[in-house]
Amino acid sequence: MLWTNTKRICRSGFVNFWRNGFVSLSSVSIMTITLLVIGLLIFSSALFKSSLEQLRNKVDINVYFVTTAAEPEITALKGDIEIMPEVKSAEYVSREDVLAQFKERHQNDQLTLQALEELGENPFGATLNIRAKETSQYESITKFLESKSGTAVGTASIISKINYYDNKKSIDNLTRIIEAGKLIGTVVVSIFIAISIIVTFVMIQLVIYMSREEISVMRLVGASTMYIRGPLMITGIMYGAIASLITLLLLYFMAYYLAPGTAAFFGDVDVLSYYVQNFAKIFFIILASGVGLGGISSYLAVRRHLTI
Repeated sequence: MLWTNTKRICRSGFVNFWRNGFVSLSSVSIMTITLLVIGLLIFSSALFKSSLEQLRNKVDINVYFVTTAAEPEITALKGDIEIMPEVKSAEYVSREDVLAQFKERHQNDQLTLQALEELGENPFGATLNIRAKETSQYESITKFLESKSGTAVGTASIISKINYYDNKKSIDNLTRIIEAGKLIGTVVVSIFIAISIIVTFVMIQLVIYMSREEISVMRLVGASTMYIRGPLMITGIMYGAIASLITLLLLYFMAYYLAPGTAAFFGDVDVLSYYVQNFAKIFFIILASGVGLGGISSYLAVRRHLTI
């Protein structure tokens, strides 16, 4: 009996979908736009993360040591820094390597190289290049370096300078860009989800109005609550499912045509490859969003206007 009723409810939902063609087309179109925005935000997020990763790789803090700093002391400090949860990497550059890099940068500046030769010794200290996992964590790393016993900046310190404060403005700006990007993405998705729910809600109300005589007859003959409400909810879920499939197809064509441009501009990200490699995840997100939007909006409409 349960299986028979379930089949009848599903069949009635399909009938409602095809019978109310204009309403169905309008609902599917609005939901497709919403899901397309969600899909584009997934692509944008991948491109955004790639761009930010490139920027993060260019942002670090450098610890400059005095020329008399012993390598074991620097190595010990490096070990303390690497175990910090905020630290992504810490690269040690010896005095000799710093000198070699300086000479390479100024290989066409004979006057500078000549002045360096006249010194007769290496004037540079070793350095430690530190990258944090998040740009907002550089300040805490710097405070750790300054408060570290025996390494606080001062006359007895092995540290000559920490350049965090020189780069603080750039680091803070990048942090704000990251936070703003996350907020904008959340707001845009929320707005389109709200619009989609409202439109589908209104469309289901229209279906209810168009089917009011049929619903009245069903009530008179003693049809159950679920038997009346079920087909309308099935119709809403169908809106979302069909919109999801259309969206996945549109996203593929968009990724196909945008792939050359994104690969050339962003370097590490080809949206077509990203789409193919992450298709299972994208498919789940889009389908779950579509079915969820259709189901929730139809449930709200049915619950409000079919109090039985």
